[in-house]
Amino acid sequence: MFPQSDLSAFLDACRQQLSQTLVELLGQPNSEFCDSDASVALGKLFSAAEYSLTNGGKRIRAGLVYAAAQAIGHDDALYADLDKIAAALEMIHAYSLVHDDLPAMDDDDLRRGKPTCHIAFDEPTAILVGDGLQTRAFELLTQLEHCSADNALKMIGTLAAAAGNRGMVGGQAIDLGAVNTELDLTQLQTMHQLKTGALIRASVALGALAAGANTEQLAKLDTYAQAIGLSFQVQDDIIDIESSTEELGKQQGADQALNKPTFPRLLGLDGAKDLAQQLHQQALGALEELADSAWTLRELSAFIISRRS
Repeated sequence: MFPQSDLSAFLDACRQQLSQTLVELLGQPNSEFCDSDASVALGKLFSAAEYSLTNGGKRIRAGLVYAAAQAIGHDDALYADLDKIAAALEMIHAYSLVHDDLPAMDDDDLRRGKPTCHIAFDEPTAILVGDGLQTRAFELLTQLEHCSADNALKMIGTLAAAAGNRGMVGGQAIDLGAVNTELDLTQLQTMHQLKTGALIRASVALGALAAGANTEQLAKLDTYAQAIGLSFQVQDDIIDIESSTEELGKQQGADQALNKPTFPRLLGLDGAKDLAQQLHQQALGALEELADSAWTLRELSAFIISRRS
């Protein structure tokens, strides 16, 4: 059971748990689809995938999986499934970052203070790493032991929709097309509701589904997740201005340098901070009926709009 009265301890426990399970769940460099030992041939690909998957990070999406399940309530036997679900979310997130960093996308050299995958390895390998992490994520969701088949199927569908053209991938497409263009506030929100918010909503939904949430609970948690999904990006835009390269682990001011549309650019820095606070209050309002069991979710919302990286 992860601690529910100290957010720092909760996030530390999530990161520690993931550090123990992510590499194991990624699998070893071999294949059941060939007659010979493929470990040497696949070694570079698996090494690059492990490098990208274990390259630090706050593990917010994984934390939301565990926190949503805690908010609904579950027994400890479910943790093995929650580990796989959390790993699946982190694999989708890691794949998206590897691809976002590519020269054809954002062309970034640093990710969390380390060389990006295509710099540490090479561009073709980075592309294949993203492909492999994405497919492994869905494979993990077919291996849950304590969730019903119906809920597992709902999880797969939820994650596929959130990660695909109507979600994260679509948001990235809008983002790439928005460089050196002017977006209004509605268009900017749409882009980030897809690019960032969809996967955050999926994280909350999958944790809740695993714990057996009912329709009403799922709706309230989705309202919460919608709010924090957008506040996450608003705060990202703020810290791109206010934090240093050392704090960010990537180049400070990168969005400004690329002339990307941001919330501070449209609303001003103070206006963006006000919007983050409004979204935080919306998130808290959605959790009113969940009482103490949703403590961690409430604290995560506050953390999202106060972080510096």
